[in-house]
Amino acid sequence: MILVKLLLAHLIGDFFLQPDAWVRAKEQHKLRAYQFYLHITIHGILAWVLLGQVDLWPYALAIALSHGCIDGIKLYAQHEATKRSWFFWDQLAHMLVLCVTFYLLVGGAEWELLSIYREKLWFGGTLALFLTLPASILIKIFISRWTPQADEKGETDSLEEAGKYIGIFERLFVFVFIIIGRYEAIGFLVAAKSVFRFGDLRQTRDRKLTEYILIGTLLSFGLAILSGLIYVKILPWL
Repeated sequence: MILVKLLLAHLIGDFFLQPDAWVRAKEQHKLRAYQFYLHITIHGILAWVLLGQVDLWPYALAIALSHGCIDGIKLYAQHEATKRSWFFWDQLAHMLVLCVTFYLLVGGAEWELLSIYREKLWFGGTLALFLTLPASILIKIFISRWTPQADEKGETDSLEEAGKYIGIFERLFVFVFIIIGRYEAIGFLVAAKSVFRFGDLRQTRDRKLTEYILIGTLLSFGLAILSGLIYVKILPWL
């Protein structure tokens, strides 16, 4: 569960405790932005707290410093056309650091015996957290190349950020349905969403918009199903 805790700290620090204003400030001022240093400090504190041992502060410090190095490289290397690619490389580099830290922590040490309920809580909680804002950002960046152009007035009848929260709720529902073994409920959810979307798409008669929504929907359901299967199939082996 050490690796799960490190991943949980990363998800909270990178997606929940980093406002969009901080991201914009870092992109504009680079290493001169105080938000950059607040961000890496938060990562170090989260890692230290979730590891749960005071004497493990050197590992938390190493995670914070490496996070700052990786983010710094991304800030100076990326430009408008490569932001999407650098997002994925940035996240991959952070995951590698966490895996190395995990290896150094458990190498040669005995595994702590944890109750199965505590393992389920950590594992399921981390997967569920991933399916909220992190998954929304991941899907948004992945399909950004196909984003339909807004109309001339830029007006919309949609509620502000409604699509993001609809996606979050549908992924969490699918995740829970898989855990409790109610796969037929997933089919009902897909059918219900299709009925509502069909009316909107029939009115717009926009093929590109239809394809864009289908890609986003399939990615959303795919991530939720994959997370649910990981929980059901991988957890018994931990």
